Amino acid sequence: MLNKIKTLGKSVATRATGKKQKTGQYMVGLDIGTEFIKALMGRVVDNGIEIIGTGRAHQELSDMQAGAIADIAAVVNNCDQALNQAEQQAGVSARGAVIGIAGELVKGTTTHVRCCRQNPSKEMDIDEVERIIALVQKRAREKAMQQLIWELGGKEVEIRMVNSALVSIEIDGYPVTNPVGFKGKDVVVQLYTAFAPMIHIGALERTAKELDLDLLAVAAEPFAVARSVIGDDPNASMSAILMDVGGGTTDIAVINDGGVQGTKMFGIGGRAFTRSVERDLSVNFVQAEELKLGLSDNKIPHGKVPAIEGALRKTLEVWASGVELALGEFTQLDHLPHRLLLCGGGSSLDMLMDKLEQSSWYTQLPFTRKPVVQHIQPSQVVGIVDKTGIVTDHTFITAMGLLRVGLDTLQQQDSSLAAGSIRERIDRILRV
Repeated sequence: MLNKIKTLGKSVATRATGKKQKTGQYMVGLDIGTEFIKALMGRVVDNGIEIIGTGRAHQELSDMQAGAIADIAAVVNNCDQALNQAEQQAGVSARGAVIGIAGELVKGTTTHVRCCRQNPSKEMDIDEVERIIALVQKRAREKAMQQLIWELGGKEVEIRMVNSALVSIEIDGYPVTNPVGFKGKDVVVQLYTAFAPMIHIGALERTAKELDLDLLAVAAEPFAVARSVIGDDPNASMSAILMDVGGGTTDIAVINDGGVQGTKMFGIGGRAFTRSVERDLSVNFVQAEELKLGLSDNKIPHGKVPAIEGALRKTLEVWASGVELALGEFTQLDHLPHRLLLCGGGSSLDMLMDKLEQSSWYTQLPFTRKPVVQHIQPSQVVGIVDKTGIVTDHTFITAMGLLRVGLDTLQQQDSSLAAGSIRERIDRILRV
């Protein structure tokens, strides 16, 4: 099982082409969002990926449900539109794709396992590391399954691991980046894993098949966002809370000292705010969306602003409570990072940013100081450069993160094909 984790913070490929990474290879990052589908065509270069094509297609209300595909045929058609736009701009087509998965039933968490070695004087080898990580993944799977059974009222569902990332290893209280060759009794491993129901993964696999795409990887979207800002720096010590506010869900990832501590999702996104305007002002959904967006554009008559803001404020309070509850579950951390980085179309709402920046929502959480709130900019994504001039704001970050996971997957394949000593292979396994 360890061969699925070739680099720290890397995606476990759900299905891989087996092709060796080479400069000039193309891939697509496909962000199937509740409101919009975004497709980014990427070309692999020596220092990362260049974005050479973009596409975007609107989703109907019935196409998605709480971040998951509800109508495969409709979503396939929308994906096809976005892909055609990206391919026409790029002048090339790509078979390899990375697709994001979201929704309240996608469970990502960091599992701690302590192992007591029977022979502390024996040096650890790669086989022992593999056995330990396999044990951690097994326990993480059991934990995710129990949580889903509880949330679904006792109903069991089949799940699959979609991402796995090594956070840390300690031997007798001493942190190590490469455990091979060390002696000791107590080994503590922290491993981030994300699991998703097979029904959701199956819908994505069916979508990829209908689009004639080879699925390089399926990635939990908050994990992909985290990968976008961590990059490949082996000395990365970034700590931040990443928040992707989409149309149907809000996805949260907490990074501490360069490692993904966990991900949480809850089913309130941009459409919930639109629904509140629709309900309170007795207009249809399209009109409500225009009114909501018009607040930021200053296109709304001054007399209507208080009513619109009043409607939005009700949902905003519920959303803020969801954020507080989600962050409150990260009990393994002594304190939460004070940097709060947002992306996704739902975070474009000025009132939402104001709520995070100006209210006291954070006071009951273990922050050491008031959080600093800002949007993630494309220039902050490590190893990905936009050549189209279109990828200019925070709404593209998730799709860029998916390209980052694709690059990780290709590098993983290269590592598995490369010759080297056991120590070199372990170094690749544990590299950030």
